Amino acid sequence: MQAAQRGRAALTICSTAFESLGRAQARALGFSELPILLVPHPFGIRTRAEVRAMAATLVEDIAALCTPRAQATGVESAQRGSVSSPGRAARIRVADEHEAVQRLFRERRWGDGLPVIAPTPERVERMLALCAASAQSVVATLAPGFGAATLEAIAINAVAAGCDPELLPLVVAAVKGAADPRFNLQAIQATTNPVAVWVLVNGPAAAALAINAGINCLGQGHWANATLGRAVHLLLQNVGGARPGEMDRATHGQPGKFTFCCAENEAQSPWDALRIERGFGPAVSTVTVIGAEGTMNMNSHCKDADQLLRAFAETMMHPPSNEYTHGGEPWLIIGPEHAEILQRAGLSKADVKRELWLRSRLPAQRMTDKDLIRVEDSRRDELGPIGPDTLLPIARRAEDIGIVVAGAAGTHSVYVPCFGNSRAVTVAVEPV
Repeated sequence: MQAAQRGRAALTICSTAFESLGRAQARALGFSELPILLVPHPFGIRTRAEVRAMAATLVEDIAALCTPRAQATGVESAQRGSVSSPGRAARIRVADEHEAVQRLFRERRWGDGLPVIAPTPERVERMLALCAASAQSVVATLAPGFGAATLEAIAINAVAAGCDPELLPLVVAAVKGAADPRFNLQAIQATTNPVAVWVLVNGPAAAALAINAGINCLGQGHWANATLGRAVHLLLQNVGGARPGEMDRATHGQPGKFTFCCAENEAQSPWDALRIERGFGPAVSTVTVIGAEGTMNMNSHCKDADQLLRAFAETMMHPPSNEYTHGGEPWLIIGPEHAEILQRAGLSKADVKRELWLRSRLPAQRMTDKDLIRVEDSRRDELGPIGPDTLLPIARRAEDIGIVVAGAAGTHSVYVPCFGNSRAVTVAVEPV
């Protein structure tokens, strides 16, 4: 999307099903009058004759929308779209009762469907009490609305999510990671894919703040896990602007979009922790953000490392996958018992990644014809000509497979398929 400028014409083109996304992002960027050309949805199932007929009509529509008169309001809007420094959050008077606060959050679409803690000025100031930086300091801007995530905005959403003040530096680290261009937040926030942001904590902070890495680490019952992950998702919605049905266009979504957070069980891992693998020192705590499509349980009582790797790899292989389409970054949460089996067989984490990368290669003929065209467009430079017998690697390199150890007793591990066009980002937790 581009702003209209004098001497130039600009417009947005999107299908009718995504008109609300186009208009919401135009408003968020300060171009509320930007013309939008609508293409009938769904476009991909049209015959060639239908496409030609549509194209003839659309050419005329484009010409009409690009006339000086049609563009005039877009120019005015572009001139109004300059971003000023954010001030302090506005105070809103509301009855001092739980129901009134919940009603306000529902009406303004600030919540996630669950009850919230009222972010009163007193609670927000307590959240900010340990911060040396100004409340108006901008930590990052969050796509797709490119709202400014000030420390105060982060604190407000952390209060609403139920966070204790000690969690604020971790929320800040997660925001920094999500805003990193490698994470591709624009795509993650506006996609039809069910992707959620998985917040993974490593280091001394995990134990100090009681972030669960063991039994039921992805489930309910742990305050820090639930509120930290929830705060990040509220920020992505309220500052990033990805409200469901507007800029968040997930076809189905997933429960991880409420909260998705755990720590790595470093104490029971036979390998280096993720933070060490990514170059951070042993005393450093980190937060990693990962674009996760969901979770798939892998329950295997196998005690043979070779067979266990085969079971993992065959679980990873699924044709309707962004990872095979683009060369992704799949993740595995390996349970301590399975990790011990692999380690006893003399396998390092790098060995496990290499074996999974080789064994999960998918014959191109298993893709649908339409999806194989997308693979060819996305991975031709990497793989060269692609035929029916071409073996498609799930990731561009074995090193791109992510592995952490978490969970507790039981013969379970978890495959976490990921968004494809996203790379996990790890940020050190620092005082704010």
